Amino acid sequence: MAADPATKAHHGMPVTWIMVAETLTRPYRVTVPMVLLVLLVPVYLFIPDLTPGDAVYAPELPLDRMVPLWPAWSLVYGALYWFLILLPVLVVRQEEQIRRTVYAYLTVWLTAYLCFLLYPTVAPRPETVPGRGFAVTGLRFLYGADPPYNCFPSLHVAHSLVSALTCSRLHRGLGAATTLCALLVGLSTLYTKQHYTLDVLAGILLACAAYAVFLRSYPRARVPELDRRLAPVVAMGVLAIIALTVVGLWVVYEWTDFA
Repeated sequence: MAADPATKAHHGMPVTWIMVAETLTRPYRVTVPMVLLVLLVPVYLFIPDLTPGDAVYAPELPLDRMVPLWPAWSLVYGALYWFLILLPVLVVRQEEQIRRTVYAYLTVWLTAYLCFLLYPTVAPRPETVPGRGFAVTGLRFLYGADPPYNCFPSLHVAHSLVSALTCSRLHRGLGAATTLCALLVGLSTLYTKQHYTLDVLAGILLACAAYAVFLRSYPRARVPELDRRLAPVVAMGVLAIIALTVVGLWVVYEWTDFA
């Protein structure tokens, strides 16, 4: 197979911010599955209204009772999840890989929604979050923004892991790093009492199944060399921006609390 001209042109050249900007602003076609995926997201909030209120399950294991509530994990829960949501949008640029990734996301979301309807669950949250501080405030905000239902499987974990696995088809090192981030997201769902252990395991299995069907067969050789080299740079930039945002929110919190 002939090499991509763009790959030849940039092979061995140092990565510059101009290259990053050109990659991020490269347009790609918006498809019907993409639109459907976006429209599916808000449906999450209404699913609990479609299930009987008295038919709610709690798939708790002894391990779940041993895991303490640790508010600091709410920062991991939010920050790394946003990192994994945004990163594929910015680094996956080949139309075929984009199509496969969207199909994997759709599979995860539709399967999770079906499970939510057939097996409605409630999160193991405490009634109140004791203490004070930035992390405690973050956890309280999380509880207020996310309804305590739709637990099995963990869509938070499944979505994060699909994002990580599609990045692995782009760059092996980046894939390993993002997979670690996805596993940390899984741990954060336990320490914030957003999910049970079985929810996390089911989310991992769902993501792996979607990867096996849609993404595993996508050859890394199809990714242009420039895209492969730029991906870690973009990832570090996105992670830095999110980290600075968290630090900025902490500064505002401390300043407001002091005032």
